[in-house]
Amino acid sequence: MNIDKSKIKGIIFDYGGTLDTGGRHWSEVLWDGYRQAGVDVDKAEFREAYVYAERELARTRHILPAHDFHDMLDIKVRIELEWLVQQGLFSPDEVETKGKEIARICYDFAKKTVHASEPVLQVLSEKYPLVLVSNFYGNIETVLEDFGIRKYFKDIIESAVLGIRKPDPRIFEHGVKSLGILPEQTLVIGDSLRKDIEPAESLGCQVLWIKGEGWTKEEDAQTHPNTIYALEEAKAILL
Repeated sequence: MNIDKSKIKGIIFDYGGTLDTGGRHWSEVLWDGYRQAGVDVDKAEFREAYVYAERELARTRHILPAHDFHDMLDIKVRIELEWLVQQGLFSPDEVETKGKEIARICYDFAKKTVHASEPVLQVLSEKYPLVLVSNFYGNIETVLEDFGIRKYFKDIIESAVLGIRKPDPRIFEHGVKSLGILPEQTLVIGDSLRKDIEPAESLGCQVLWIKGEGWTKEEDAQTHPNTIYALEEAKAILL
């Protein structure tokens, strides 16, 4: 573990996959929701729908600042299911009912995980200023307020607002600037090696990678010396 705790004066957190899933890629959480709701598609078909929805959300402003996480999941899952309908893989009659069921399952999972993350945020925020840096849709403030954790962050740097997305290191530069410290005094905690850890390291930040179930087997096989498997481990390292 290459962490110089004595230098750390502030922490940057990722949100999605870090605070709300415990390191699991959101596609895997949604896939579990599909299976629990009894949606009869195979995983390859689901993954195509997932990618389509992500691209559609990037192209068109479906998600508004007032949408909470449940609203967002409703929108995202509906887009996925409607794509499956267009491919002849799903019944249009079930989009409404199955979409709401999947959204509820995944929202409940995220809420439970965020609440489990909260004690770590609370204790770390008492020692360090915290900033959130996230690729999100313009509604992260509403999401954090809904889950009760906005109060722990000094500032929020959101891709949809800033116009810069990870893995562009410049989004982390804004986070470091908001903390008012040097990169080497900044610890970045995130679940994506490519989008969080590598760009942060390129700036000279210290890092902790929360490794969970990734998008590909290649990602699952990747390693890093500063790897943890649960957010609780970060507290043990830093306090």
